Amino acid sequence: MEHDHIATAAAAAATAPAGSATTETATRARTRRAILDAAVTVLSANHGASLADVAEAAGVGRTTVHRYFAERSDLVAALGADVRERLHEATVRARVEEGPAPKALERLCLEYFELGDRLMLLFDVPQFLSWAGFEEETDSDRVLVRLIERGQSEGTVDAEADAEWLQNVLWSLLYAAWMQARDYGTPRHTALSSCLHTLRKAMAAS
Repeated sequence: MEHDHIATAAAAAATAPAGSATTETATRARTRRAILDAAVTVLSANHGASLADVAEAAGVGRTTVHRYFAERSDLVAALGADVRERLHEATVRARVEEGPAPKALERLCLEYFELGDRLMLLFDVPQFLSWAGFEEETDSDRVLVRLIERGQSEGTVDAEADAEWLQNVLWSLLYAAWMQARDYGTPRHTALSSCLHTLRKAMAAS
């Protein structure tokens, strides 16, 4: 179970023998990661969950969580930073500069789809979005808009639609796919296939 995996990872990090500064830094990183992973699970199930609830799910003491995140808002801000980093990494993996823009958009959707649990948590709670620092445009947003504009200039993406509008369409389709899998029990691969199918139609050049 996911809870057991998180608790095991956190316990291993918390009980690792003291060693070099590198070992200590790695241990802290593992503990921090276990807390963040537990927070996604706990807060997704209960948006009002406390730091104590997160500590229990992570398999660490409440004081340990407080050493990393003094307040609940600090934890959510860290989740936001983690999501932005993961979005950047996903964008790099998608190789958006390679090949036709529509194919690059599909690769980007495939990568972003895997971040659904974290992004749904932030999207579902406006307060979380504010704490997480998503008020401003991110580098990943700019890459996506440039990719759409490239497709429009190449004639492979609908040039009559505004690029920012198509950006929002892509995110709306991803959100719908995440909801379909989470709330209706649709297999993830089926929800993703539906997302990509509709994206092709929505982005297609006239």
